[in-house]
Amino acid sequence: MITFWACALALSVLLYVLLDGFDLGVGILYGFDRDEARRQAMQSAIAPIWDGNETWLVATGVILWGGFPIVYATLLSAFYLPLLVMLAGLILRGAAFEYRDKAAPRGRWIWDAAFAGGSLLAAFAQGVTVGALVEGLPVQNGVYVGNALSWLSPFSVLCGVGLVLGYSLIGACWLIRKCEGEVRELAYRLVPRLSVAIIAVLVAVFVYALAQHLRVMDRWVERPYLLVFPLVALVAAVVLGVGVRHRRDQPPFYMAILVFAAAFGTLAASFWPYMVPFSITIAEAAAPHSSLAFMFWGAGLFVLPLMFVYSAVSYVVFRGKVSSAPRSY
Repeated sequence: MITFWACALALSVLLYVLLDGFDLGVGILYGFDRDEARRQAMQSAIAPIWDGNETWLVATGVILWGGFPIVYATLLSAFYLPLLVMLAGLILRGAAFEYRDKAAPRGRWIWDAAFAGGSLLAAFAQGVTVGALVEGLPVQNGVYVGNALSWLSPFSVLCGVGLVLGYSLIGACWLIRKCEGEVRELAYRLVPRLSVAIIAVLVAVFVYALAQHLRVMDRWVERPYLLVFPLVALVAAVVLGVGVRHRRDQPPFYMAILVFAAAFGTLAASFWPYMVPFSITIAEAAAPHSSLAFMFWGAGLFVLPLMFVYSAVSYVVFRGKVSSAPRSY
């Protein structure tokens, strides 16, 4: 049961990052475009699926709460402020989806700002959280002993910026896949620029990690097989670049997904068997077997598979290109 729920948690986090990542990225790019037709096309590209993508965040929270309560308590204690910012951002962008098209033209800028700003806040908060986890939290005997701002550091801020750029890249690749005309061409132009910016941030993160001798760097020496993940990411990045150069609409998105999956695999393998890096292991964090088994007969056997089916059906039904016409759903 412990292994099953640990794998289910990892899969939920990965699916959330991949699926909600690209629609958050579209929201961030939306804020830098002032053309109404292009904005309509951007929203249409994610309108049928964005709320389903966020369901995986709910699944992550539920699995943590029921299956690994110590980690749930530790992370909430450490990240109250970033999580509140993230939830506020997600609420803002959700409200903007519902109200923007119903607002008077002169007041529409409010919902535009809510959509773009909410996407940016949510992405940055997630990146800061990941950065603080990588850098290490002050935990003693399974209890968080830091203050409300212990998560804030140059490294976590760099990771926040990096994730904003990463989500923007995968969002641009989604727009290439889903849109036509000006939006598609704009996305093609953005991908190389975003890629250069991401590389610059990654270099800064790596230099900082070496200078501070973060413990995670030792894992790369102890576990040389971790180099497989960067190699996969490098190959995917090359294929992505070739796809952009030759204006092939499908490969860039899938290769961006693969890059993110490789980055996630790197972190997961680096921290194993810890859930809170180098403080709380999976076995220490797990709920009693009876609780895990009880969850399995409900969420594990029915809810999670149904979520997979729902997500798959959504992407099949709403496949193909979108136009810049106003949304009718």
